[in-house]
Amino acid sequence: MDIQAIKNRFGIIGNSPALNYALQVAAQVANTDLTVLINGESGVGKEVFSQIIHALSARKHNPFIAVNCGAIPEGTIDSELFGHEKGSFTGAVDSRKGYFETVNGGTIFLDEIGEMPLGTQARLLRVLETGEYIRVGSSKVQKTDVRVIAATNRDLLERTQHGKFREDLYYRLNTVPIRVPALRDRKEDIPLLFRKFSVDFSEKYKTPSIQLDEEARQVLVNYPWRGNVRELKNIAEQISVLSSDKLVTSNDLKRFLPEIPEVNRLPMLAAPQQTPGAANDFASERDLLYKLFFDMKKDVTEVKKMFFDILQNPNMAHAQEYHHPENHVLHSYPASSEMTMPAPGINNPQPIILPDNKIDHHEEVEETLSIADKEKELIVKALKKHKGKRKDAALDLGISERTLYRKLKEYNIAE
Repeated sequence: MDIQAIKNRFGIIGNSPALNYALQVAAQVANTDLTVLINGESGVGKEVFSQIIHALSARKHNPFIAVNCGAIPEGTIDSELFGHEKGSFTGAVDSRKGYFETVNGGTIFLDEIGEMPLGTQARLLRVLETGEYIRVGSSKVQKTDVRVIAATNRDLLERTQHGKFREDLYYRLNTVPIRVPALRDRKEDIPLLFRKFSVDFSEKYKTPSIQLDEEARQVLVNYPWRGNVRELKNIAEQISVLSSDKLVTSNDLKRFLPEIPEVNRLPMLAAPQQTPGAANDFASERDLLYKLFFDMKKDVTEVKKMFFDILQNPNMAHAQEYHHPENHVLHSYPASSEMTMPAPGINNPQPIILPDNKIDHHEEVEETLSIADKEKELIVKALKKHKGKRKDAALDLGISERTLYRKLKEYNIAE
């Protein structure tokens, strides 16, 4: 079956290359029993692809069931999928078949697979590898012949790195990946989808079909559509029912579109997650060290600038202090008649001799480069800035309050 025939049969609107490729992969894999993992944001229509695969497969006359793993409580999902025996838990007044038993020979679509508990993931992995499962409260091994199609809007590979999803299950599910594009990635399809939805709703509510002028069309196409096709359909229904003028302008359309808050895209140091554990403490201290290194680099840059200024204008050596642009006073210049400084554009620095009478003799004050001292200094400044409030100081430093408390004890800092 060609791609256009699939679109006509399942009511799919759009001609974007990414959508056509996803449909092509679904059609090619349908006649096999390979496990398929459908990736895509919420609202892009992942369940439609599972129906396409089932309808074009040899199992099309057998049962098909869609299960939302995120909507089933953790305590009952094993019973829902694999069944249970009478008396196996409180409320189990009778034996019950699970989905893998009732759809034997058919297809099961596991939506939001990333929300499945780890214990259930282990059971699912065994079903995928051997076709065997055990009911809750039973010791009898049963067999099933079910094709599994999974879908997720999360990055499962990232969740495996955080221990929230089994890595072996991920690679078992990801035999054939299908990526369903987001609506904002197929902008050429947005006007077609909106027209289709508006016509459907005009027939449903017995109202004249709405039309968009050119400016409204541009607003529609450039909107990000975070809810994807589901959000577009919702907006089309609202306009079809509530719009008094059937020729919708850009201003009319904007009244129905939710306002999108402006995102500050300037670089910033992200605050660590306030979760307990040694890993979080390590991340917090690492962020604090980064801040220390940035401050040290800034100070070194200013010192270099100071010496270059002296080389350009020796009369500046009579000045006893060099002022930082942020009103911080740096240390006095060393009283030496010979300073090794790289001249601009020269890789191998050579000693530059300055007359003794051109540089005043000052006491050399060596600044400490100890990370611990810098860390202690930052903590004291933060506490002073926030008048001893540990919570605000910790937030400003980018560490947890517990880590700050431990540092106060470690450095014996009085609050």
